[in-house]
Amino acid sequence: MLSSSAAASAASTHPYRSPSASPRAARPRPVLGMAASDDPRAAPAGSVAVVGAGVSGLAAAYRLRKRGLNVTVFEAADRAGGKIRTNSEAGFLWDEGANTMTESELEVSRLIDDLGLQDRQQYPNSQHKRYIVKDGEPALIPSDPIALIKSSVLSTKSKLALFLEPFLYKKTSTRNSGKVSDEHLTESVGSFFERHFGREVVDYLIDPFVAGTSGGDPESLSIRHAFPALWNLENKYGSVIVGAILSKLTAKSDPAKTGSTSSGKRRNRRASFSFHGGMQSLIDALHGEVGNGSVKLGTEVLSLACSFDGAPAYGGWSISFDSKDASSKELAKNQNFDAVIMTAPLSNVQRMKFTKGGAPFVLDFLPKVDYLPLSLMVTAFKKEDVKKPLEGFGVLIPYKEQQKHGLKTLGTLFSSMMFPDRAPNDQYLYTTFVGGSHNRDLAGAPTSVLKQLVTSDLKKLLGVEGQPTFVKHIYWRNAFPLYGREYNSVLEAIEKMQKELPGFFYAGNNKDGLAVGNVIASGSKAADLVISYLESRTKDGNSH
Repeated sequence: MLSSSAAASAASTHPYRSPSASPRAARPRPVLGMAASDDPRAAPAGSVAVVGAGVSGLAAAYRLRKRGLNVTVFEAADRAGGKIRTNSEAGFLWDEGANTMTESELEVSRLIDDLGLQDRQQYPNSQHKRYIVKDGEPALIPSDPIALIKSSVLSTKSKLALFLEPFLYKKTSTRNSGKVSDEHLTESVGSFFERHFGREVVDYLIDPFVAGTSGGDPESLSIRHAFPALWNLENKYGSVIVGAILSKLTAKSDPAKTGSTSSGKRRNRRASFSFHGGMQSLIDALHGEVGNGSVKLGTEVLSLACSFDGAPAYGGWSISFDSKDASSKELAKNQNFDAVIMTAPLSNVQRMKFTKGGAPFVLDFLPKVDYLPLSLMVTAFKKEDVKKPLEGFGVLIPYKEQQKHGLKTLGTLFSSMMFPDRAPNDQYLYTTFVGGSHNRDLAGAPTSVLKQLVTSDLKKLLGVEGQPTFVKHIYWRNAFPLYGREYNSVLEAIEKMQKELPGFFYAGNNKDGLAVGNVIASGSKAADLVISYLESRTKDGNSH
């Protein structure tokens, strides 16, 4: 549930910071700087700027540093981590953005190993016990075919549709003719799953899942962009179930895809986990490896100038910025860049000014990205005041159930059930999400209103009595980009920028997925592209 969150203004709490990531106490008057030199030939080879110190930017910077490149990371906020941050108070510890992640991407496993974080990984208790609300009550989501048959979550008709799907969608389907219609290119998540499994599966499994992981709803989301793996499976195999089984068997036979720990034990890439000390531990480790001196906090990029007028040249990028740290003026004296990795949200990129060869490079081709708002409410209750505590990961609330039973929240993580060390022994800690596509206005409601709504929902679902002993409210104005049915226009615009601006690469959740693992992989892959770009440029230079 809620695998990522958004970068926006938060409530009155301050994120937990390690000493290595702490901003300076004093805040000098902002100064303007220009990271460039008059003579591009003076730039050291292999100098890269990374815009944004979220997890994708830090992952990119870390990978570049490992290859011996000079890296400068620009971050407008006064802390690194973007969507990931952890806070603690009064014996409670909670995450204010992403709560867990998986090793579904190989780059994640590689990063954890390189950072030496294996011993700090923390796996939730009973993480396979996950619930949805059915008929106003939490119901355990079946985790295997036998449990599905016994479960009351789906009707007999829906269960039959699931088991018949491999026979109804065979490889000879017209979808496998090599031609994909415009209708299918823009198909919604709801339409896709309804075709394969029926409407009830959409309402009671898909709807709460997409709301919990992206804040979206099945009819607004694009199957091609929200679930590209499933979209590709249908195009290749016809049946989603057959495709998933065959893909899993193929992955098992490929050691490079399954991976293993340093002790040789095979990894469970689907298992959710956090870290001791919260998700901030990952950010602190990355920040520490990249280096405080290389991460310029409180430094907002205003414009980027590409001096390439044809073939790429050394040090062809310069960046102007507004910094709260007067020491950042030192950048103006001796640094420009051979390449840029942009990880800022496209809504921020649109406010930056670009030039190429001295002429304005206008970003009017960048479409507006729709972002979904979300509020996160952290509450605690005395254990004796929770009459129906549930062991497990959390509970999701389908929109149909919200309408039928007056529930207002998207779902709740059982934070201290998953990680008992995150609350005092006599209390339960919960993390509840409000807003998203169905309830945009509710996301921005005052803390007092949201506290009442959350308490009411938890009373209905878990039998809580009285008022919470602890409350924190975090509001994310732009929590998730909505991967809508026309989102391909966004990806085409990103591709256009990368094609027309030599040495410019984009990474982050506007491009490669919303989960923490997705954005880590996105940043790492962008770094690999930069390395290849610089190596090919060097070869071209040596050949002349």
